[in-house]
Amino acid sequence: MTALTGTAIVRRRTLLAGAAAAMLLAFAPHTAAVAQDVSGELVIMQWQGGVDAEVWKKLEDAFMAKYPDVKVRELVVTGQGDMRGPMRTALLGGETVDIIINTWPAFRAELVDAGVLRAIDEQWDANNWGDLLSQSWRDLGSYNGATYGVNYTYGDRSGIWYKPAHLEKAGAAVPTTWDEFIASFDKLKAAGYPVPVAIGAKYWSHTEWFETILLRTAGVETAAKLAAHEIPWTDPAVKTALKKYAEMLQAGCCGSAEAMFANDWDGAADQLFKADQSNYQMIGMWVNARARNDYGLTEGVDYSLFQFPALGMGFDDTSSVDSKEVSGTTNGANPAAADAFMAFMISKEAADILASYGFASPSSVADTSLLGPAQKVATAAVGSSKVQFVLGDLLPGDLVDEYRVQLQKFLQDPSDANIDAVTAAIEAKAAESY
Repeated sequence: MTALTGTAIVRRRTLLAGAAAAMLLAFAPHTAAVAQDVSGELVIMQWQGGVDAEVWKKLEDAFMAKYPDVKVRELVVTGQGDMRGPMRTALLGGETVDIIINTWPAFRAELVDAGVLRAIDEQWDANNWGDLLSQSWRDLGSYNGATYGVNYTYGDRSGIWYKPAHLEKAGAAVPTTWDEFIASFDKLKAAGYPVPVAIGAKYWSHTEWFETILLRTAGVETAAKLAAHEIPWTDPAVKTALKKYAEMLQAGCCGSAEAMFANDWDGAADQLFKADQSNYQMIGMWVNARARNDYGLTEGVDYSLFQFPALGMGFDDTSSVDSKEVSGTTNGANPAAADAFMAFMISKEAADILASYGFASPSSVADTSLLGPAQKVATAAVGSSKVQFVLGDLLPGDLVDEYRVQLQKFLQDPSDANIDAVTAAIEAKAAESY
C-alpha cells in the first residue's frame, strides 16, 4: 500500500468538554511497556454487531487463552448508524474502560483532545511493533505527532460486490469502465433484476459512492483538502463528483429515494446477496464476512468483487480505504493488560482469526494465502492504489451529520440546481465546524 495521503486530522472543538473531560484528564497517562505477566480484568468498549462481534469474541477468547490470568469484560454500547454518538455518551456518563475500538480518525482526535486516550509511542518502540506495522500504519494511528492507535484490520472501500450468476444471466461482463457500468443497468433489469445498484441511504452508506467518485474525478489530494476544509464544499471538484453520481441515478440505477431511505447497508446487502433483487453494492470489506457467515455463500463462486470502474479522468489509480484500531485509555484500571491486548491484535494468531472470517490484517506476519478470492482482489487493489481514508470518517461529528443529510437530499433531486443548494448547505456547516 502506498503511503496514506492527507490523513492528518484538523483539530476541532471537542464535544467531550467540561467536567467529564476534566475528570478524564486527572488520570496520569500510563507509559509502561507491555508486561510479560499480566492479570486482572480488561474492560473493552464494544460497539460492533453481527459477524464483527462474533470475530471479536474469538479474538478475546484467544487473548485470554494466551493470558489466562486476564478476564475480558465487554462494555457494550448500542445505537443506530454512526456509533460515535453512543460511545461519546458512555464516556461522558463516566464509564471507565481500558480499550476502545475505533474506526474514525476524527473521533480519535476528539478523544485525544479530551484527554481520553494515552500515547503509546514508548510501548511501540520498546516492543518493536514497528516490525509488524509499517510507518504508514503508525502514521495513520497518530495525531499531533504522537501514536494512539494500533491498526489491526483494514478494508477496500472502492470495491463493488456482485454475484457472477446475475451478470451471466443478463449477458453482461464485469464492467471495467464507467460507460460499461451504466450500460449494464438495462441488461440487468431486462434479466429480471429491478434495482441494479443497492444503496442503503437510511443513515450513511449512500455517501460511499460520492467518496470514491470524488477520488476518481479529482484525486486523493483534493479529497484530503476537502476533509481538512482547505477547499470549500462548493468547490467545482465536489460538484463535478456529484454530477457524475447523478449520471448513475438518472440512468435508473437505484429505484426511488424513498426505497433507498428504507434500508441501511445491511438491508442493501440483503437485496443483493439474499433476495437477488439487486446486482451491485459498494460497501466495506465487512460484507465479505457477512456473505460467508450469515448468508452461507462461497466467496469467489457465489459472489465476488471488482474495483470501481475506470472513469478515464486521470485518477483511476485511487481507492478509498478504512481501518480499525485499538487504543488504550488514560483512566483504564489495567494498562498492562491493555498494552498486551494491543500487541496481540497484530500477532499472527490474531491475523489468522481475522482471515478466517474474511478480514485482512496490516501486520507483516499475516498469512495472505488464508484470504479468499474477493479479499485478494481487494488487497491487491489497495496495494497498487493511491489511497485516501474514508472521507466521512475524517469529518467532525457535527459536519458529518449534515453531510449525510444533504446527500440524502441530493438522492431525492440530483439536479444541478439542487447540487448547488446541497453543497452550499454542507459548506455552511463546515464553516462552523473547524
